Amino acid sequence: MSGDTTAAVQRYLDELANLHGDKPAEPIVRELLATAVDRLHLLCRSLLFRSYPRLARPPLSLQTEEMLAAVVERLLKAMREVRPPTVRQFFALANQHMRWELNDLARRLDEESRAVELRESSVPAPAESSASQLSPNIRRIMNSIEGLPEDEREVFNLVRIQGMTQSEAASVLEVSVKTVQRRLNRGLMLLANQLGDLQVSTRSTEHE
Repeated sequence: MSGDTTAAVQRYLDELANLHGDKPAEPIVRELLATAVDRLHLLCRSLLFRSYPRLARPPLSLQTEEMLAAVVERLLKAMREVRPPTVRQFFALANQHMRWELNDLARRLDEESRAVELRESSVPAPAESSASQLSPNIRRIMNSIEGLPEDEREVFNLVRIQGMTQSEAASVLEVSVKTVQRRLNRGLMLLANQLGDLQVSTRSTEHE
């Protein structure tokens, strides 16, 4: 996202923050989303194909444009109540709703698959295994990631969780690839210090 676009998004956020009286917020929010649509599209595509690839395959065959439309609707509703003051917080809100949308779709897909299996088999469905619950170690890892400094957490989420290349993350964050590498390495070192006893793989990727 270009600097001009970032500035425009911030202007809309400022306008929302200063909204008074009965003036409706939705027209401003729609202009904001239209301005940010390219970056939202990039984030949707990255998250869908790298973190939820099965949703892009049959039977659902979800397309980035469909996901983007759903996320825009979510944001239109969310921003009736939530007014993020900065560009970074706006995209953090967008990322949250992207994950909620994909998680909802994945859950519905799993429920439909189980329903089909039940119709096609007389064998009772097994009880949900406790293995499907988050283990203490997984919760510890997630908490450690959430506890990273904001810059390091943002880069870690884009590169290691969403699967973006360092170049793509640099483009999204409007920083240099070297800055992305530095933040990623710093985040990995912090995680290694906290989670070293788990032998979590924290090797930094130097290539794109």
